[in-house]
Amino acid sequence: MHPVAHALTTPDKPAYIMAATGETVTYGDLGVRANQGAHLFRSLGLKRGDGIAVLMDNSARYLEVIWAAERTGVYCTCLSSKLTAGEAEYIIRDGDCRVLIASKGCAEVAATLVPMLDDVRRYVVDGAIDGYASYEAARDAKPATPIADPSPGGILLYSSGTTGKPKGVKHALSDEPFGTNVSPLVMLGKGLYGFTPEMVYLSPAPLYHAAPLRWSMAVHQVGGTVVAMEHFDPEAALAAIERYRITHAQWVPTHFIRLLKLPPDIRERYDVSSLKAVWHAAAPCPIPVKQAMIDWWGPIIGEYYAGTEGNGFCAISSAEWLTHKGSVGRNLTAQTMICDEEGNALPPRAEGDVYFAGGGAFEYHNDPAKTAEAANAQGWTTLGDVGWLDEEGYLYLTDRKSFMIISGGVNIYPAEIENLLVTHPKVADVAVIGAPDDEMGEQVVAIVCPADPTEDRAQLAAELSAFARANLSHVKAPRRIDFRETLPRHETGKLYKRLLRDEYWAQPRESA
Repeated sequence: MHPVAHALTTPDKPAYIMAATGETVTYGDLGVRANQGAHLFRSLGLKRGDGIAVLMDNSARYLEVIWAAERTGVYCTCLSSKLTAGEAEYIIRDGDCRVLIASKGCAEVAATLVPMLDDVRRYVVDGAIDGYASYEAARDAKPATPIADPSPGGILLYSSGTTGKPKGVKHALSDEPFGTNVSPLVMLGKGLYGFTPEMVYLSPAPLYHAAPLRWSMAVHQVGGTVVAMEHFDPEAALAAIERYRITHAQWVPTHFIRLLKLPPDIRERYDVSSLKAVWHAAAPCPIPVKQAMIDWWGPIIGEYYAGTEGNGFCAISSAEWLTHKGSVGRNLTAQTMICDEEGNALPPRAEGDVYFAGGGAFEYHNDPAKTAEAANAQGWTTLGDVGWLDEEGYLYLTDRKSFMIISGGVNIYPAEIENLLVTHPKVADVAVIGAPDDEMGEQVVAIVCPADPTEDRAQLAAELSAFARANLSHVKAPRRIDFRETLPRHETGKLYKRLLRDEYWAQPRESA
């Protein structure tokens, strides 16, 4: 169960299709190009355990580069296409990357990196950038046969830096013979979402993010077809589902919110009856949003809670969720523990830090201190979230610990407030943070993107304040509502809340 096998048995089957252009790469094409890429990496002196970096938008070359690296035993560090040159350089250096492959779509940052990475070999796909050699030309000059010493590689992914410097999550390379190494997501995909070789999987998010990349690779191991969107657009996603008869897809709550905010006539225009299983992750999903998606697409919507660290995997089906609304599921690969500040296990329905016991091992690359901070005295590890368990072992997340607001000694979790405000029809997006307050320590601030930018902001602020107070306790209701056209979001939907917090904490302090 590996693309090398599918290249032999089903060479003419599409391995992936670019949603907007329809460009198709078959398993035969993928096998040849991955072999050629592997020869190129070996010719550059890369050996098992070395690293390369990929700075690309969702290009048709993305997955072929990943599979070329995967058969050479190297770590591939995938960089966000939204990074600055300084941020990219930090990760490339920290990840010990000896080769950088960029796409023409990232030309501005890639060009700036040239003098910063004079000791790193640089290649470009989909065009030309000064200081970069053509990856396609270098690849095509190599043999299409397998390299003599194939070895399973790995993905070294960095956190998006929402709470500080990005940290790389490193797992040991597989010791299994090449071609037999199977991603754990393959078994989870089969068990939870009915993965088969006939599946057609839509990837609406950037491939540099952990979930879209790893699910796409799992689909390739099964022998299905990936349809990759170049950029997410809600109506374009519905069009892709209809055009390609999508059967499976992975989303984030922001995608759902944008889909649901489409006018009813647009939502009803497209045939989504081909969908068999979809699932979401990456951030808490507001209960009304998920209920609306189940009402629209049916009880085919799964959810999971996990991290790049791979130390646990909680999952819940639509049927389970309807009787455990708000839960992210039960752990399938480890045991979920809720702990107090001293690391003691707490009983059901007591809120505390979420830990996984007996899960997979990981380390933060070049940062033993962060690796140690992620574990408690019992050896249980955490992703930094807060939540509670019910009596049946279903996990309910409250928020990330680092985003908690402490106002007048009361702990307030922004996610609860965000999940309410985003359901208001006049709100397109929202972030809630704690801003400095001389009297209370912190005050609750909601930063709102109006659905209609011309809306009277004073009137909307009053309307949203009344809405919040009608549905939340007084202490949780925002004391201040600010408006912006956009929020600093990662393309996966993850909010760069640290940037907002830093901005507000640099401002003069206000009393509530």
